[in-house]
Amino acid sequence: MDTLSYKTLSVNKENSSKEWVVIDATDLVLGRLASRVAILLRGKNKPNFTPHADCGDNVIIVNADKVRLTGKKLTDKVYVRHTGYPGGQRTSTPKDLFARKPLAVLEHAVRGMLPRTRLGEAQFKNLYLYVGSEHPHAAQNPKQITLNEI
Repeated sequence: MDTLSYKTLSVNKENSSKEWVVIDATDLVLGRLASRVAILLRGKNKPNFTPHADCGDNVIIVNADKVRLTGKKLTDKVYVRHTGYPGGQRTSTPKDLFARKPLAVLEHAVRGMLPRTRLGEAQFKNLYLYVGSEHPHAAQNPKQITLNEI
């Protein structure tokens, strides 16, 4: 019996097959898009997923400012942060964030679905968000995918 046939291969950064994918976020629901993007960034859609390695894809999201929120979340949802000073609790709604920083709402949603570790930070750096339909990553030959293909 060949014992090498039972060997489990663990993927690391050097031998992982990272791809570049483009997602058009026009009229996609924020939470559904963020969860699918987090799966792609972690690499959980691949058969050789390794939890302790960065084996996910590089994800480019164009038209990231055109995501939609269902119901009354645009005005009723509240993001809370703290400045670090006494009485420094600040709140804002997605409508306020879209006006100031249009990419911040999608960034916040995706970051919340990744691990809070050094690996999660490295995986988050593989996300590229753009307001328009153009992106500067044409040299990587990214593959266009839809939300249902993930």
